[in-house]
Amino acid sequence: MDKHQAAPYRRKLLEMRAALLAQIVDQRGGVVGRAQAAADHFGNSEDSSAQVATERELEFAMGERETDELAVIDTALARIDAGTYGQCIDCGAEITMARLKASPGVPRCIHCQEKAENLRSE
Repeated sequence: MDKHQAAPYRRKLLEMRAALLAQIVDQRGGVVGRAQAAADHFGNSEDSSAQVATERELEFAMGERETDELAVIDTALARIDAGTYGQCIDCGAEITMARLKASPGVPRCIHCQEKAENLRSE
């Protein structure tokens, strides 16, 4: 796929990136890290230590998911710049337009994605 064909996907990825960054700032209340936000939110003297620990774990999990999602978006944008967007990173086959439309950051065709997921679950 050439850069002209990839332009709508670039716009969508940039929109997704901006929305995700805005969500992170909104949820953290600015530049405060997730652990600090959890401590500030749930570190009241009436909160149990188990509740605080659970909330911290949740904040870390959310932060990890957001970091992973940003990495997927940034990697897809880099593939557009490199001219390899829309090609499976494993087998080189074209990723279907329907798959890219549904999830513009996907790096693999459906067949290779299934193989990768099966390897992780073993």
